Amino acid sequence: MINGGLVLEGGGMKGLFTAGVLDFLMDKKIMFSSVYGVSAGACHMTSYISGQRGRAYDISVDYLDTRWYCGLPSLITTGNLFNTGIAYGLVPDTLNPFDHEAYEKYEGNAYAVATDVETGKPAYLHLKNCRGRNMDKLRASASLPLVANMVKVGGKKYLDGGLSDAIPLERSIMSGNEKNLVVLTKEVGYIRKPIPAYELATLKLRYAAYPQVWKLMKDRDIRYNDQMKYIERMEKEGKALIIRPQEKSETKRIDKNPEHLKALYNDGYSEAEKNYEKIAAYFGL
Repeated sequence: MINGGLVLEGGGMKGLFTAGVLDFLMDKKIMFSSVYGVSAGACHMTSYISGQRGRAYDISVDYLDTRWYCGLPSLITTGNLFNTGIAYGLVPDTLNPFDHEAYEKYEGNAYAVATDVETGKPAYLHLKNCRGRNMDKLRASASLPLVANMVKVGGKKYLDGGLSDAIPLERSIMSGNEKNLVVLTKEVGYIRKPIPAYELATLKLRYAAYPQVWKLMKDRDIRYNDQMKYIERMEKEGKALIIRPQEKSETKRIDKNPEHLKALYNDGYSEAEKNYEKIAAYFGL
């Protein structure tokens, strides 16, 4: 096991890039002592830790044709674009069983990053296992504003971790990880743009009782772009190694096109493969 950090950005279906990278790491039997996953990154992190190669890809694409799994029917009836009963119940329990025993043998530390809606601060939720209420930590990390309900964990309410700490490299470094592999889902040169005014107005109305949510979304582009500068600086200083798409993908944040998703997964795998010698040299494998 590498004594270092693995940092996984979110991005909805763009997380298929991450799934490809993680499958390559599994093929090379590369495991890290600390893993920080945000949103989709947190969900894919669990299959990586349990050693279930291909599972992250399968659970992302196999059920998209199911009417109640992802889409308006689920959003209207449950408040969640992705039906949580299916995504966090039926799928891991029955359709594509999650290997809890393998996950719980992991000797490192895994964290699902979520956002405290009261304070607007990130929460790094330790994921010792994925049983029972611990699944709420994953749901919290991947609960996007407007298309998912807030999730209560330990008496606090949370939304998507990307709101407050989209790429938790700084947290990993502050926790003592001197070397980190950072997997991004945005392509080289990506610059986040300000959120449209109409969407901000909707957010302000929807989360009137939680003003920190609106404030985080209002400044999200500035904080994300600053965070990218920090990550690139850390790479130059030898504290991080970045793997990310080299070109913009056709895959959207919410995408049901299997060809787009397969291509992005393959891109993630091949990008990790291209960087294997660099990864091996950087971590002394």
